[in-house]
Amino acid sequence: MRLKDRGGRYLPESLLDQPFHFCPGCGHGIITRILAESIDELGIRESAVCVLGIGCCTFMDQFLNFDTFDALHGRAPAVATGLKLAQPEKAIFTYQGDGDLASIGISEIVHAANRGLSLTTFMVNNTVYGMTGGQMGATTLLGQKTSTSPLGRQAKLHGFPIRVPEMLQHMNGAAFLARVSICSPDRVVQAKKSFRKALEFQLEDKGFSYVEILSPCVTGLKKSPVDAMAWVREEMEKCYPIGIMKPPAGV
Repeated sequence: MRLKDRGGRYLPESLLDQPFHFCPGCGHGIITRILAESIDELGIRESAVCVLGIGCCTFMDQFLNFDTFDALHGRAPAVATGLKLAQPEKAIFTYQGDGDLASIGISEIVHAANRGLSLTTFMVNNTVYGMTGGQMGATTLLGQKTSTSPLGRQAKLHGFPIRVPEMLQHMNGAAFLARVSICSPDRVVQAKKSFRKALEFQLEDKGFSYVEILSPCVTGLKKSPVDAMAWVREEMEKCYPIGIMKPPAGV
């Protein structure tokens, strides 16, 4: 991977030289860093295009040192599909939150996976609408209290948390599906491996690839950075088991 020494700091070529302004303890900074490292290691920065969802993900265009697009709420997979059909030589991926993808954009991701076009989606799952006040979302855990579910999410009133990669497993066009976490250093190392594998599936034209990242929203969860990371490990990973779901082990 080619690194630049800028102000005594080593940064991936795919990152611009400016500080993140995400909330302290937010996982977006970690995710952005390992995504940039993966792109550098694969040598695809010049052909990379990131389609951003609405929410905190939208800030990514201020940090990534390659082409980005902002899509309407939930529509990033549709925009990415058009870009990939027009320029199949590009490495095109979407970067979305669970509020963007699993709520208003749920139909878009299902059809993108079903089409099997070789593009990649990264979904950051923090179980709340982080940018707009910590409201309950499609992936909010049962019993989890939010600004719009002060008594906790109840299945009979609000339905169950949506497990996106488990749903996409049944789509023939979905070639690689994984869920990772960034709540500890060993989890971050494994997350980066899945990032690279998902992008490699696209480069090898194997079909649609998807990685879900379990990440804390310290503001929405109203927890300290340390407690938020522990909550991801102790609570989120129970509902959302991490690992590679497709292809099956050994394939």
